Amino acid sequence: MTAQAAPQTSPARAWLLAARPATLPAAAVPVLVGAGAALGEGSIFKPLIFFTTLICALLIQIGTNFANDYSDFHRGADHEGRLGPIRVTQSGLITQEGVRRGIIVAFGLALALGLYLAYIGGWPIILIGSLSILAGLAYTGGPFPFGYHGLGDFFVFVFFGLIAVTGTAYLQTGAWSSFALLLAVPIGLLVTNILVINNLRDLPTDSAAGKRTLAVRMGDRASRMQYALFTALAYLTPLSRAVGYHHDRWLLLPWITLPFGIFLTRRVLSPISGRDLNPILKLTGQLLLAFGVLLAIGAALGRP
Repeated sequence: MTAQAAPQTSPARAWLLAARPATLPAAAVPVLVGAGAALGEGSIFKPLIFFTTLICALLIQIGTNFANDYSDFHRGADHEGRLGPIRVTQSGLITQEGVRRGIIVAFGLALALGLYLAYIGGWPIILIGSLSILAGLAYTGGPFPFGYHGLGDFFVFVFFGLIAVTGTAYLQTGAWSSFALLLAVPIGLLVTNILVINNLRDLPTDSAAGKRTLAVRMGDRASRMQYALFTALAYLTPLSRAVGYHHDRWLLLPWITLPFGIFLTRRVLSPISGRDLNPILKLTGQLLLAFGVLLAIGAALGRP
């Protein structure tokens, strides 16, 4: 396979494209919500642990983006007919060897910083960090790339939702929390919706390339309904807690974004497809960010 001719751009711009800044809220928001859950449980905020956790999460996300860029090109999923943002390996903006080095540097830095978190949190954090990096590499790479077998949505929900939020709270409090687990659910759902839109947009090209994402397996209409269902459940989860616990009424803060969520859901359920979904992808990330920040604030404020 040959790379498409590279457009004119600076090396710094090329690496920024490879890092995919629009995806970084998916790494940052779970850390914010986990810290909010810890504060709500009465923990004293530990800034060094928080910022180290945040940087590690961002580095793992960036390393995963580099790995996906590299592996999708080699598997034929990225080509001249791609509907999404430009990919640096396929376009030749960065050499294949350069992208490989980027993967090593990003994950290597995450491992180095993670040693401090491992010292704080012990073997559970070692396990979480190791599995997160392996999942980042295996999403589109390795002998069984789970992103190509319809398992991407499940892994995104688990790692960006359940594990990231509860793991962050554990590092702050030293204990696992059912409260943090509850808050992890809407975050996992909204992060997964970013993948849903990405795969819905790429459904025709993924199908042609043999990339059997969940969208390819379920089809166009079911994928749109998945987005709507996940959005609804994201709002209903904190509501279910607020109804039963008076001191958790602050968890309703994310409902401020409900009109935004309804707008996006209606757009996804409309006939738009292909490149017209790119703005929806960006806006879905913005919904995650707004919802997550408000949920973190509500969690921190609302508990005794």
